Amino acid sequence: MTYPTDNTDISRDPCNLVVLDMAGTTVADGGLVEQAFSAAAQRLGVRPGSDEHARQLAYVRATMGESKISVFRHLFGDEERAQYANTAFEEAYGGLVDGGRIAPLPGARAAVERLTAEGRTVVLTTGFARTTQDAILAALGWQDLVPLTLCPADAGGRGRPFPDMVLAAFLRTGAVADVRRTVVAGDTSYDMLSGVRSGAGIVAGVLTGAHDKDQLTRHGATHVLGSVAELPDLIAQAEADERPDPVARAEA
Repeated sequence: MTYPTDNTDISRDPCNLVVLDMAGTTVADGGLVEQAFSAAAQRLGVRPGSDEHARQLAYVRATMGESKISVFRHLFGDEERAQYANTAFEEAYGGLVDGGRIAPLPGARAAVERLTAEGRTVVLTTGFARTTQDAILAALGWQDLVPLTLCPADAGGRGRPFPDMVLAAFLRTGAVADVRRTVVAGDTSYDMLSGVRSGAGIVAGVLTGAHDKDQLTRHGATHVLGSVAELPDLIAQAEADERPDPVARAEA
């Protein structure tokens, strides 16, 4: 049996869907994830400074970018304790956000505004719950910055490293005809895995958050940038590189 193949040349289509992580990529939270985790773990009897606390904190650091409820399921086992820990975490993180402990990363808002002005659709994603994501957006005054924001619950419940949020952005916005014209950017290895698994054409790691260049590259980054402020130029250059050389075309 033979199957139809799609030989459509997408190289001239713009990369009009840009899916950006929040904490560590567009938002600086100053280590609030670890602080909120410690507060949540303490409520479940894990004493700060103990070997168990150190073990759990190491896991939290290694899985930055993953859905937080998934992290707590791994750490605390049964669903009831995981849900309790997750609620405690979200409450603690929300309190820190309300206390003015977050800020946009330098150049992040300008990058989003430039991408939007260029006709690209920007979507902000997070591993936090919707209530926490909304609190961050409100604290930054970003409620109307982009047309769509997504958390794991908006994409069926699975967060990174699954590709679900990227694919949800692709389906909900209709911004591109081919998922290969999607750009994903984030600061963690899980952001990279999510982008690769979704089929995005550009998966850019940024060095403003949890993981270093080696970790980002090993997990599939096509590019590693100093910050998200460099992303608009990267996309523009990638599109320019794909365009046929007019001189070569004339000589052919």
